[in-house]
Amino acid sequence: MNTSKTDKIKLAQRIAWIAAGFALIMAVLLITNFVQTKLNKPIDNKTIPALVKRLSENPSDETLKTEIRAFDLMARKAYFTSQWQIRTGSYLMFLGIIISILAIRFVLSAKSKLNEIDRANEVQGLDKLVAQKWVIYVGSGLVVLALVSGILSSNSLKEYMVNENVVAVEDPSAVPVASSEQASAPLEQTAQSTAPVSTENATTDNVAPVSASETNAGTASAEVAAKPAGLPTQAELKANYPFFRGPQGDGIAFQKNAPTEWNGAGGKNVVWKVKVPKAGFSSPIIWGNQLFVTGADAQARMVYCYDKNSGKLLWEAAADNIQGSPSGMPKVTADTGLAAPTMATDGRAVFAIFATGDVIALDMSGKRLWARNLGVPDNHYGHGSSLIVYKDKLLIQYDTNRSGKLMALDTQTGTTAWETARNSKISWSSPILVNTGNRTEVILTTNPNVNGYDPQTGKELWNIACLSGEVGPSAGYADGMVFAANEYAKLVGIKIGSGTPEIAWEADEFLPEVSSPLAINGLVFIATTYGVFACIDAKTGEKLWDQEYGDAFYSSPIYADGKVYITDMSGKTHIVKATKDYQLIGTSELGEKAVCSPVFSDGRVYLRGMNNLYCFGN
Repeated sequence: MNTSKTDKIKLAQRIAWIAAGFALIMAVLLITNFVQTKLNKPIDNKTIPALVKRLSENPSDETLKTEIRAFDLMARKAYFTSQWQIRTGSYLMFLGIIISILAIRFVLSAKSKLNEIDRANEVQGLDKLVAQKWVIYVGSGLVVLALVSGILSSNSLKEYMVNENVVAVEDPSAVPVASSEQASAPLEQTAQSTAPVSTENATTDNVAPVSASETNAGTASAEVAAKPAGLPTQAELKANYPFFRGPQGDGIAFQKNAPTEWNGAGGKNVVWKVKVPKAGFSSPIIWGNQLFVTGADAQARMVYCYDKNSGKLLWEAAADNIQGSPSGMPKVTADTGLAAPTMATDGRAVFAIFATGDVIALDMSGKRLWARNLGVPDNHYGHGSSLIVYKDKLLIQYDTNRSGKLMALDTQTGTTAWETARNSKISWSSPILVNTGNRTEVILTTNPNVNGYDPQTGKELWNIACLSGEVGPSAGYADGMVFAANEYAKLVGIKIGSGTPEIAWEADEFLPEVSSPLAINGLVFIATTYGVFACIDAKTGEKLWDQEYGDAFYSSPIYADGKVYITDMSGKTHIVKATKDYQLIGTSELGEKAVCSPVFSDGRVYLRGMNNLYCFGN
């Protein structure tokens, strides 16, 4: 018995020695790697800026372009190999330390049981090791030094790169160079650029500028309008339909003379009808004569641009070849899919996001400007939050099972302007922009909070915990009041704008599961999944009327020209006056199921069904 125990102790002792020695070797290698990287920086290659300068003088030199790509690829490979060595070495070092500690604990425990703890010479070597303080000091010092080296090395890419596909050289007159993984990117455009993008707010997320040839954009049509200069004005936004639920994301369209009668199956007032190649639940957005939607399946994630007047497909672009994008598709439910979020546009570019976490920016002719992966959303239904733009920032609500955050990406480069962590649970709601009279706020709903943020800085302005469950509806807003609701929770009216925000009233009779509240003319309209459409007094929360239509509502009510349009899942759009008493104007049929919200432009209504995209006009 004692002999067997002694043998186990000796074996454990050998394991402890071997593991400790292995950990020390890894520590030495990590330190060596750090020193070599600092002495010979793989990304800091003076050759590339010189070549780029030459290319700017002769932009048609194909041999020079190939040489630049080759140097870029070599530098990147050296850098990422170094990073892989640091990560792998750190894991192995920690593994060695843990094994050594466990082996030592086993030996000490076994010795105690054999009553040999007081005899240092029974198991030779182990206690001697403990007694050799200099060994402990040196080993610990190496481990600490290795950890410091690893930490200092892990973020060194930020000194040289805006992102993992752009090398930013130190010379301020030099330009970013696209990596050779995107060899088809036109380097003529790179050579014409004169200022590298700032990395001040860049994160470790991946940004990937790619050429138009990789987007399958097709030939730019003469029907595509030229890009206007500067930031979009409020007048421009209101004249178009740039976001989910209109120019502020709150369900209010500033369009006139929209039709109130149509029949998609019978052809009544159908201006055009097209089948979108890939399925999606994103509602259309419109700028000028261009209409945009997304579609996706396991093979591809696509952006489609149509002529809003004729239904002609102007171009299509694939969200592919994005660094960090998953090779396999995330699990999503059938009623969410891979293309649920609605796009956004500022008239200068269009932006789309998919359930893979891929975000893509395209110019108005379909050429890719940038793309990045935000990390695959940990959402058990799939990602559903739509996009919205504030000035030069693309705002993204990214509430997942792992964490919640609100992000602002620079619309021109895709780099992170700011990112605010949120104390929230998973949600599928979307941001809205409101002007309180004193300031502009971006308002988000989730479990348990309704929050207001400064869209310029990401600073949280206020929060009120008042919701619960899996929140899908976005907020409504009108006249200094925010309206938030969720099924199996409650509907709340929150007074903001002056003083501390506070709940003015609560109600729980009619609650939406997916559809977002609409607030207009002192009224709040609610559409439920059990087929009831209700009108609430915005000041008191008192129910004014309710109407049962029989079919569930996933789409959100939209206000246009004194009327409220709400489409149920059977494809029927019910049109009522925005008044305190129930006045039905009419019910129009799509002829197929629908979950998307109606969109308005130039006296026409655009509606996406399960299979087709429709344009209705008188």
